[in-house]
Amino acid sequence: MNIHEKYIKRCIQLAQNGIGTTYPNPMVGSVIVHEDKIIGEGWHRVAGEPHAEVLATRSVKDESLLKHCTIYVSLEPCSHYGKTPPCSDLIIAKGIKRVVIGSVDPFAEVSGRGIKKLLDAGCEVQVGILEKEGQWLNRRFFTFHQQKRPYIILKWAQSLDAFIAPEKQEKREPVWITNPHSNQLVHKWRSEEQGILVGTQTAVADNPRLNTRFWDGPDPVRIVLDRNLRIPKDSALFDGSVKTIVFTEDIEKAFGHKNLIFEGIKFGRELPEQICEVLYRHEIQSVIIEGGAKTLQTFIDSGLWDEARVFTGNNQLRNGVKAPGFSGKLISERTIKNDNLKIYIND
Repeated sequence: MNIHEKYIKRCIQLAQNGIGTTYPNPMVGSVIVHEDKIIGEGWHRVAGEPHAEVLATRSVKDESLLKHCTIYVSLEPCSHYGKTPPCSDLIIAKGIKRVVIGSVDPFAEVSGRGIKKLLDAGCEVQVGILEKEGQWLNRRFFTFHQQKRPYIILKWAQSLDAFIAPEKQEKREPVWITNPHSNQLVHKWRSEEQGILVGTQTAVADNPRLNTRFWDGPDPVRIVLDRNLRIPKDSALFDGSVKTIVFTEDIEKAFGHKNLIFEGIKFGRELPEQICEVLYRHEIQSVIIEGGAKTLQTFIDSGLWDEARVFTGNNQLRNGVKAPGFSGKLISERTIKNDNLKIYIND
């Protein structure tokens, strides 16, 4: 690992602190180095608040040193006025002459412009340090801006004999296959994504809340497929506590309710593509799909998914709803108490 990689790696570590709180902005970390010593660092915490570069410069006790420093940033400094001024202008104003950047920003209003502004001001700029790692960190942001759709995460829990639910449920509530530790991790994941999606059968059978009650974090936008509007109106999904989007073909039967939005689409061919198009319009950068089996399989069959997170519990159901069938590249595996968790990417 060379010296630039060392400090960009630290930028990425800092940036990870902003997961789930920076939308619609990317996660960004920055460090300021003087004579091979970090004298300032920061990360973007919340959209609308100061960016990583601002917080990093503010943390430097002796600003006179900045003219002799190198600033490292995991993502290209912005060049436009949004809710905050351009960070490239800040770097120039502070007299920092050396800038090392992890990856170029894919956002059209920034892409390459921040780098050009720095070069035009006489800064020495180096780009592409740990680029793949930086893009993986902001995979939701890159997918949204480059592919014009949300980053899609599939998640399910299955029994040892590969069932995700019993054939019949006596009560309208979830049937737990995994242990409480795995369930808490799922709620942490929910806080990191902008949307959470389920199909009609899951909404009817489980009456899910789809919130982060087992974790301290923001609730995602709830998204439900209900072709013929058969989900009961007294369901937890319609409690008005969180923005909820309902996809239906029966749009004329849509009913007014707090935080409830109906979107009319045609069910059948290219359903995932239609869903992604609408969610892109709602500026939702990531979606975790939690079921049911038919909904998950529809996205798998279309090839329109990015990650799959699959729990296998330490029990058997012997019959019921079979887990989806898919193929992907295994990138990690671990044990959570007596549950097994495998994470795949769509390669």
